[in-house]
Amino acid sequence: MALAEATSPTLLWPGGAPGAIAGGKEAVRTTPAGEHVVTNVHVPSLTVYLPPVRNAVPGVVVIPGGGHRELWMDHEGHNVARFLASNGMGAFVLKYRLERAPNSPYKIEEHALVDLERAVRLVRSRSAEWSIDPAKIGTIGFSAGGQLALLGAMRFDAGDADASDPVERVSSRPDFVALVYPGGWPDTRFDANTPPMFLLSGSDDRPDVIRTLTQSFNMLREAKVPAELHFYDGVPHGFGLRSGTRGPVALWPRQFVDWLRVRRVL
Repeated sequence: MALAEATSPTLLWPGGAPGAIAGGKEAVRTTPAGEHVVTNVHVPSLTVYLPPVRNAVPGVVVIPGGGHRELWMDHEGHNVARFLASNGMGAFVLKYRLERAPNSPYKIEEHALVDLERAVRLVRSRSAEWSIDPAKIGTIGFSAGGQLALLGAMRFDAGDADASDPVERVSSRPDFVALVYPGGWPDTRFDANTPPMFLLSGSDDRPDVIRTLTQSFNMLREAKVPAELHFYDGVPHGFGLRSGTRGPVALWPRQFVDWLRVRRVL
């Protein structure tokens, strides 16, 4: 199925992100396997993937990981977005600012989280243009991107009705969230307004990832928030979505789509 991809990134703030270094230079390296890894992000943006046939389809902001030092843009970003678009969704790969990049002035809560919130607001504010259902906009985050998705599920707001920027008047609440081998957060709290969550990792991941997922699942159930938890036996950290992956873990994207169908999102 042919996919429509933006020919250039859509900037979150066309006039420059608040607190960003003007003229800062982004760096990209290519791994021996041909994957693209980005660091020193100063201009946060979205790359847009849309299905060829659409009418108020769900939208998903895809948040790559990389330890807040870099962004693994392919197996945790563009590959995921292409899969989602091929299954009838709009997908938006987020490039966000990184606290642990070399000489970075940025902070997770002050900049990366703000970039994610802006991304959700931007997709919702342009939903008519992109044929996205504004009530079905979610996030999926991997590793450090999963930590960011977790924060976004707790720190959202309804928007500022008095803001001069129309994007800032729009809600940043995701309607659903997927955490894929996420980093944790020390002050995790959920309530009845927390979005439904799809949680997954390999069983051989780091103890902190396993703890984040199991504790989050239990807390979500206590808050009566719909949640589904998957562990894949013998699988370590960082599998993402690669064409060469084999075994049950290769089916996780299809299970995510099935979960969205059960939730009547898709």
